[in-house]
Amino acid sequence: MERVEIAIIGTGPAGLEAAITATLRNKKILLIGDPDLSGKLRKAHRIDNYLGLPEIAGSDLAEQFRAHLDKMGIEILQDRIGGIYSMGDYFALQGGKDNYEAETVILASGVVMEKPIPGEQENLGRGVSYCATCDAALYRGKTALVLGYSPEEEAEVAFLAEVAEKVTYLPQYRAEEYPGLGDATNIVVEKETPLEILKADGEMVLKTSTGSEYHSNGIFVLREATPPDQLVPGLGTEGNAVVCDRQMRTSVEGIFAAGDITGAPYQYIKAAGEGNIAALSAVNYLVAKKRNAGA
Repeated sequence: MERVEIAIIGTGPAGLEAAITATLRNKKILLIGDPDLSGKLRKAHRIDNYLGLPEIAGSDLAEQFRAHLDKMGIEILQDRIGGIYSMGDYFALQGGKDNYEAETVILASGVVMEKPIPGEQENLGRGVSYCATCDAALYRGKTALVLGYSPEEEAEVAFLAEVAEKVTYLPQYRAEEYPGLGDATNIVVEKETPLEILKADGEMVLKTSTGSEYHSNGIFVLREATPPDQLVPGLGTEGNAVVCDRQMRTSVEGIFAAGDITGAPYQYIKAAGEGNIAALSAVNYLVAKKRNAGA
């Protein structure tokens, strides 16, 4: 795929506003995320503090956002980004479906509310992964265990089951049925709460609150958002938030952040404002980069 000027990760208010602002500044962008926009936004019963749109339902505000994107011809690429790496003068983005390149990146993928499972981060890349579609090929003919934190993750489980011998799925949300799993016969659903992840005798082991142990070749932890410090190596964070200045610049030059990923308050109008600032800062970064290259 052709390298873009700005890649924007996330389709909540921050990511959408960043995409709109960058497009108005005639930048070639790539907007990556859920085409149905933010699930959190759509579930909001009523929003009272969005300027000019009093007492609006989240689903109605999402439709307003969609109409704005359509009017400007902005498309959403559906994919999950599992890693962003600096390549010197550009960034490489590892997606579940493809890999992408961008001169600068805006992180607007939301906040990870769940605390890491003990042993999760210590074993990341050593049997623990955050992207099933990215690493499914490594488990051909093997066993895998998946922790899914929303129904949207079921499609990744079904994809993994196409290559793995057996997939054990532990949904961390309430549901009676799991239609996204399809009709795969090698998926076993277990309703368990994870306590700890271990590596023993070459296998990954998940201990649960019932005292059970599940052994597999690999464990996938699928959340709606990837912890930012795992998404971008070297990214400065504080708690579960990305540290950035008033221009939404992060500790990694060329990467900006906006919205819930930057921390509280978790407000839609705050997220949109930060998306606007992040896009303007990214544009200024590109201008300076071009100027320095020609110096």
